[in-house]
Amino acid sequence: MSDRKNYTTKTKWEDSVGYSRAVKVGNQIFISGTTSVDDAGNVIGKNDAYEQTKFILQKIAFVLRDLESSLNDVVRTRMFVTNISDWEKVGKAHGEFFGDIKPTATMIEVNKLINDDLLVEIEVDAITTPKKW
Repeated sequence: MSDRKNYTTKTKWEDSVGYSRAVKVGNQIFISGTTSVDDAGNVIGKNDAYEQTKFILQKIAFVLRDLESSLNDVVRTRMFVTNISDWEKVGKAHGEFFGDIKPTATMIEVNKLINDDLLVEIEVDAITTPKKW
């Protein structure tokens, strides 16, 4: 795949686990599960699924911008939550970012994430549209 581009944020986990934050192949972008952790390793929005979701979607938007894309190109989101009772909080934040875009979306309750303070993890897939000059 000569048109494959791996996107990294240079975290120590990317090399030790062997993954990329995102992979772009042609006009498709796949973003790994993203949590509400800042560059210093701090959990943002502890005990608040809404705040965690907002922070995650802001991080995802940043990665998409770096890959010459945007949230408008997102066609699918997968949301993993540790408490399905938080679905309205997570859904509210999701709607604030994707209300007019309306990608397909899945929300799944999981037993736990990699850190007990993390309540939400989100993956996205995007398909970019050619730029018209």
